[in-house]
Amino acid sequence: MITASQVNSLRQRTGVSMMACKKALEESGGDEEKAIDILRKKGEAKAATKADRETKEGLITTKIDGNKAVIVTQYCETDFVAKNEEFVTIANNAVAKALSDGIDAAKTDAEVALKELFTKLGENMSIEIDLMEGEGLAEYVHTNGKVGTVVNLQSPDSEKARDVAMHITAMNPVVINPEDLPEDVVIRERDIWKEQLINEGKPEEMVGRIMEGKEKKFREESALIKQSFVKDGEQTVEQYLEGNTVTSFVRKGI
Repeated sequence: MITASQVNSLRQRTGVSMMACKKALEESGGDEEKAIDILRKKGEAKAATKADRETKEGLITTKIDGNKAVIVTQYCETDFVAKNEEFVTIANNAVAKALSDGIDAAKTDAEVALKELFTKLGENMSIEIDLMEGEGLAEYVHTNGKVGTVVNLQSPDSEKARDVAMHITAMNPVVINPEDLPEDVVIRERDIWKEQLINEGKPEEMVGRIMEGKEKKFREESALIKQSFVKDGEQTVEQYLEGNTVTSFVRKGI
């Protein structure tokens, strides 16, 4: 039996009517992700966001020290706790510890401190720590403190690296290059496009060509280097880098 809460959750994620959500959930056997695909195939919904986690507030903290960059993502339930001085201190300590002693040591200390803070504030809290090494590092955190990126360029260029970190923070690419996109992601989209085109009555001989174009566009929109550069839409990130390349990036958002 499909519950009202299941229908409401799907509706919040897709913006589709309650009745359509209920039918999709019934067809999928209650599987929300499959229900989203069903709605998309029918043209009733676009790609939906993942369900909200319980800890949907927090802060992003980054720092670069020499050839190391760390990004700490600390989650909590309310904005009030996200701004709590002790909560912020735990994040800053985790950054310093990760740079000096590594991720495991930093996470161990932070989790102990978060448990102690939980006893005072009564909110669920958690932490994620990512460490990157390279010679062309840069960082950027959005002014709200809830989205941030660390990136590494093959050849050091502090200005371009920071600009690219800003772009990644704003545009949320999935991969660096179009060919890096996982095949299972592409296959899922192709399946949806095919159903959509058939439902639209497109001739069978045209479907393959249309899907090739859709796949090319999908890969390029998902890939950092092919995205229109956020500070100058007349060029791609690849063109802005003028021969330099991005070797890795980590983007975190709350």
